[in-house]
Amino acid sequence: MSGIDALTAELGGSLRGKRILVRSDLNVPLDGDTITDDGRIRASLPTILQLARAGAKVIVAAHLGRPGGQPDDRYRITPVATRVAELVDGEFDCLLATDTVGESARAMVERMPEGSILVLENVRFNAGETSKDDTERGGFADELAALADGFVSDGFGVVHRKQASVYDVAARLPHAMGPLVAAEVDVLRRLTDAPERPYAVVLGGSKVSDKLGVIDNLLGKADTLLIGGGMVFTFLAAQGREVGKSLLEVDQLDTCREYLARAEQTGVRLVLPTDIVVDTAFPGGDREPEPRVVSADAIPTDALGLDIGPDSARAFAAEIEQARTVFWNGPMGVFEVDAFAGGTRAVAEALTKVDGLSVVGGGDSAAAVRRLGFADDAFGHISTGGGASLEYLEGKELPGIAILED
Repeated sequence: MSGIDALTAELGGSLRGKRILVRSDLNVPLDGDTITDDGRIRASLPTILQLARAGAKVIVAAHLGRPGGQPDDRYRITPVATRVAELVDGEFDCLLATDTVGESARAMVERMPEGSILVLENVRFNAGETSKDDTERGGFADELAALADGFVSDGFGVVHRKQASVYDVAARLPHAMGPLVAAEVDVLRRLTDAPERPYAVVLGGSKVSDKLGVIDNLLGKADTLLIGGGMVFTFLAAQGREVGKSLLEVDQLDTCREYLARAEQTGVRLVLPTDIVVDTAFPGGDREPEPRVVSADAIPTDALGLDIGPDSARAFAAEIEQARTVFWNGPMGVFEVDAFAGGTRAVAEALTKVDGLSVVGGGDSAAAVRRLGFADDAFGHISTGGGASLEYLEGKELPGIAILED
């Protein structure tokens, strides 16, 4: 029995007329009031529609950005609610409260018809949402729980956070794991419990320190680790190579040396780029990029690396295409600029050719594949939660999952 089916049974066999609070992850990137990637909204919509079609009064709780526990006009949920209404396309009434648990929210919940959708204002406008104090967080959770008869946790991107709308509400209401979260957990279990081999992990992004736990845990599980992005320069420096003005975490040099040694000892292939696309300045402003390809052994002292080179892109793609299981988190370079998007594009293209399970690990990787024109269904799975995916792969317990399984 699925989570929502079990919740339906617990609530008397029908959701018609029941107030169901859904914690979704609608934290989309904005340019002013314009949503630049609505992938998380689209991924969240099936659960919201499933509940509305069952006659529930669907109350959607979500956050946007980091407003610091108080209202901030830059992070109002209005553009998100507008996009939800556009995608619902008139099938149901879509309403917006001007607060989260205040007068507007309570009045609108009271007036909601069956099979309608209400989006609450940004839950992070309330200090209790992210408070480390159990009492303060619990007080906000009490107010949220008072709006509803049941709770569905469907925001995978936040299940690694012990927050009021993720963790504490589940302890106060009949609850269920939503289909989106269930699908994410199923994929991650396939990556960790018994992955089909060869198993390749591709890691990029800015910093080694963001991926320490993942590298540490996967060194004993993956067959191949492919390292790109800004984090690669700390690995190259750990091997004694010149990295010029490239991003470098000096405090992680010893850790990278340890990982390189462990990979050799355990038989895991840790693959670094052999060539790098460099420029003398970070892209931005009116300056036109001046990319050039250099050997990873010969990065000029006045240059900084901004992408893996074409030889490395082809080598990474070959490794990926011959794998049966691939997890990718983090772009290979500054993919937002065409001159430095080649490595990320090559990795994405290779993932579409995997004969097995290919997983794009959310965050910047998901944004990159969409920006570069790849369809979501070209991959086995695109995660909606980069941080949550990484913590799961580190072997950490995710509070928002643990509370649902109690």
